[in-house]
Amino acid sequence: MEGLLASLREYLPSAARPTPIQALSLKHLFEQRDISKPWRQFLLASETGSGKSIAYLLPMLQDLKQSEAHLSSSVSQGTGSQPQRAINPRALVLAPTHELSRQLSSFAKSLLHNIKLRVLCASRANIPSIRKRSSTASKMSEEFAEMGSGTELDMRRGVKAHPVDVLVSTPAKALEMARGKGWDWEERERKRRLDDEKNAMKEEVTDPQQPLRKFWVDEPEMSLANIEWVVVDEADVLFDPDFQESTRMLLADISAARGYPVNFSPEMPLLTSTAPKNEPAPKPAAVDYPFNFLLTSATIPSSLSSYIETHHPLLTRLASPNLHRLPSTLKTEHANWTGGNRNADIERRIRRVWAEDALASAKAGRAAELSKILVFCNRRSKVEDLSSYLEEKKIKNVALSSTAGDRKRGSNHHLDGFLRKKSESTPSLEAGPAPSGSHNPKETAHVMITTSLLSRGLDFSPSIRHVFIVDEPRNMIDFLHRAGRSGRAGEQGKVVVFGKQKGRGSGRTVDVKKRVGALVA
Repeated sequence: MEGLLASLREYLPSAARPTPIQALSLKHLFEQRDISKPWRQFLLASETGSGKSIAYLLPMLQDLKQSEAHLSSSVSQGTGSQPQRAINPRALVLAPTHELSRQLSSFAKSLLHNIKLRVLCASRANIPSIRKRSSTASKMSEEFAEMGSGTELDMRRGVKAHPVDVLVSTPAKALEMARGKGWDWEERERKRRLDDEKNAMKEEVTDPQQPLRKFWVDEPEMSLANIEWVVVDEADVLFDPDFQESTRMLLADISAARGYPVNFSPEMPLLTSTAPKNEPAPKPAAVDYPFNFLLTSATIPSSLSSYIETHHPLLTRLASPNLHRLPSTLKTEHANWTGGNRNADIERRIRRVWAEDALASAKAGRAAELSKILVFCNRRSKVEDLSSYLEEKKIKNVALSSTAGDRKRGSNHHLDGFLRKKSESTPSLEAGPAPSGSHNPKETAHVMITTSLLSRGLDFSPSIRHVFIVDEPRNMIDFLHRAGRSGRAGEQGKVVVFGKQKGRGSGRTVDVKKRVGALVA
């Protein structure tokens, strides 16, 4: 479709060529459909930074635009058993974090300047989906007008239905929109009471007369009946034990709304590595969803592979040749703990990176451009401790974990300076002068410290040329995702793995070094 191609040319450099996963997508997802099989299932698996978003967005957006003419002039208007809803998407893109949802919606918007589809990002962290009634009609109208630009929106009760082509969201937020805010209050209250009982037993205090709290369930604000495409981005996360129930529940809700209910039982875990002893595991049935179903992932752990084989045996797997490998542009280094203050070791390595940057800039005869550094820790407490230490040492940084206050803003401004901007899609050595103080780590954050929260899917700026892994990786899947935040799309990068190189406890570091070495492409 010419409009999509024109937008893609604006985004990519003229010399760009399809990556292996994009070439596979062009070959298989754009081919003419079999009329007898209207819905297709694919897995797109490729290393980090290989352009999987383009690989699934292009065929989905083209299909939505081409089928637009066949749609009724009105969207679900509440006929029969389907009540009128404010939001009626035709495609749903699911992501594990609010940050990734926002970046994906922004990228999708950049591809739509010439074909005019509407994208809505509905992942607003910790913000009620229905505002107080004091919002003015003019303000509401303005925000609905913004839907075409891919910005976030507060949905409201009782508003006129508006067309939405693509909704980008986390599974939990999408369920809330489809079922109504507070739909799961009974389950949350049950868990709260169990926690209270456990705490009471520890404190030897009980209150059997404590009343059961009740909550109001809002009217749903989204219809699922029009959904023709569902993309599960970072599928290895959204089908892991922490996310799989809400993900599968949402997919079952969509199927039911489209008139093709599928079997779903939240009590039946699908991705357990071992079955309970002496209990025969129930045989799950294959699932055939009534929509195009795309999974994307940078890794295929055994749990995801088993899920696909069992429940989607007809799904087509498209995998790049470098899957489960580090990009060739990403170098690895193993740094030794000195045995003293580990925070001090990290600080010294940060300053060494910047000293090397300054020397390289001086040799090239240009102003110093200091690298951005992404630091991964395993625990939130470590993130906070290291952040405080670096601030004391006059190294300004951004610390993010799942409960970080900055995430409550409902935008990605807390990641400013670290995520890739549109202007960075084409690397250039002739960048304009930086704002005053932007290269001074005392004034502008050049270090971001986080847990695995930001290791999935986010496209970081090429200025992040170093990733520090300061805690032993839980597994090599986790390592690949963390390391893959640098060295993306052909850019140079380095991952520094900290560990004890000698003495007691060094055996684990040696083992990690061997496993990391096996990942080099």
